[in-house]
Amino acid sequence: MQQTLTVLGLESSCDDTAAALVRHVPGQTPEILSSVVAGQTALHAPYGGVVPEIAARAHAEKLDLCVEEALAGAGLTLAQVDAVAVTAGPGLIGGVLSGVMCAKGLAVGAGLPLVGVNHLAGHALTPRLTDGLAFPYLMLLVSGGHCQFLIAAGPETFTRIGGTIDDAPGEAFDKTAKILGLPQPGGPAVEAEAAQGNPRRFDLPRPLLDRPGCDMSFSGLKTAVLRARDGLVAAQGGITRADRADLCAGFQAAVAAVLAAKSRRAIRAYLALAPATPMLAVAGGVAANRAIRAALEGVAAEAGVGFVAPPLRLCTDNAAMIAWAGIERLRLGHRDGMDLGARPRWPLDAASPAMLGSGKKGAKA
Repeated sequence: MQQTLTVLGLESSCDDTAAALVRHVPGQTPEILSSVVAGQTALHAPYGGVVPEIAARAHAEKLDLCVEEALAGAGLTLAQVDAVAVTAGPGLIGGVLSGVMCAKGLAVGAGLPLVGVNHLAGHALTPRLTDGLAFPYLMLLVSGGHCQFLIAAGPETFTRIGGTIDDAPGEAFDKTAKILGLPQPGGPAVEAEAAQGNPRRFDLPRPLLDRPGCDMSFSGLKTAVLRARDGLVAAQGGITRADRADLCAGFQAAVAAVLAAKSRRAIRAYLALAPATPMLAVAGGVAANRAIRAALEGVAAEAGVGFVAPPLRLCTDNAAMIAWAGIERLRLGHRDGMDLGARPRWPLDAASPAMLGSGKKGAKA
């Protein structure tokens, strides 16, 4: 399919309700016509984390409003849209189901094709939306519920060469924030504290660096922060602001070091394929962390590999990436029927064994 496509995307896999419109003219750079994201941070704040039932209800209440706002922002009506793309998994099942049902209603009511999108594919294909990356490229998906190294060879062809065996980095950031009495979401809170701290004060572990391969582990690192905090409390009756900043800085440095070391290994495996224009791309919520971005960019430069990280607003969950992934699927001739289901699990690389563990957004692979 080579005609111009304008696609409405919907995203509701966790705690962000989003709608966006993306247009692509073959041979030209894709254009994000509008992108609306309604967060739920205030709803979940009293509970210290995302409550699935609350999230699902909020999605059901906000999806149609986000669609209206996105259409108005793009200056379009549904009659001017070519298809509806929606996250069909993986994620919290209630939220995914809310999005799928809304998309079905829009598709039937407006007589539009329906395209189900893997949320992870949305992240993995974002560098093609923002920077026009050519296949194959090395993709590091790093977020609250997933962490994987993928070789992206096509819009639906991904090979996983490593991933986390327990907590994803974003989940570890959230738990570290909770341990240290910081607000949620934990990633931005820990990053802000880390900027004031000394990353060398606490000797925190770098898990699995002594083992071959690209698999990662972050659960033990989070536990090490807990033990360090408890040690300070036992010794001095509590922790100071400086203690907290130093623990955040040490934790962030450890995560960055692990991701950098494993990225070096992943790049070596990727370069064995002799790609014409080797590229390392990173996406997902944790890719918004500036220290981690800088570490990964340094690794790519060392290896002589190009580096792409989407704008911060496209690293976290959004519907523009879903609309773009829908366009990629449409150009391959794919459409879904009204039997499209919501999937809590949906690995990008179905041929690889499932990784252990799951994150705050549900099991991702």
